[in-house]
Amino acid sequence: MNSSAGAVEAKRRVLVDAGQAERIIARLAHQILEPQDAQSGLCLIGIRRGGEALAQRIAGHIERISGRRPPLGFLNINLYRDDEVTRAMPESQIPGDVNGRTVIVIDDVLYTGRTVRSALDAVIDLGRPSAVRLCVLIDRGLRELPVQGDYVGRFIATTPDERVAVRLASQPAQDDEVAIVADAS
Repeated sequence: MNSSAGAVEAKRRVLVDAGQAERIIARLAHQILEPQDAQSGLCLIGIRRGGEALAQRIAGHIERISGRRPPLGFLNINLYRDDEVTRAMPESQIPGDVNGRTVIVIDDVLYTGRTVRSALDAVIDLGRPSAVRLCVLIDRGLRELPVQGDYVGRFIATTPDERVAVRLASQPAQDDEVAIVADAS
């Protein structure tokens, strides 16, 4: 092994493996179903790219637990962003009316809060839900806006020069993982 390959490997730490990820997702599904208002009118909306696979996995667990699959949609927040980050993504797919529903917005990593703010703006433009809650796999701290998750899989303290890399398939997979990657400096 050459020294540059060892240096790259040393800058990446796996924090959650495939088995741990599946247990965390199952726990999140149970927590989402606990409140009384979650028994009916629940709607899951994954934020496009990072939240899509997580939302699909949580919907599957909720169906196994409750016997009913909640409506599942996906949200493209590019139009609502307040920064220069834009990527080509599929359009939003919203499963019907959100009025009067408990909407669970789902994303893989909560960081500055700007993505969630954009998602909240988009959901409010869709209608008037009875409640909007946030579910994230990882909360890495370092917020710029006063946003917090209602359902959090794991809190991981990070620094601004680190990146949380989530690899998560829509179905459990051996290579599912969460790692911290230090930015090359």
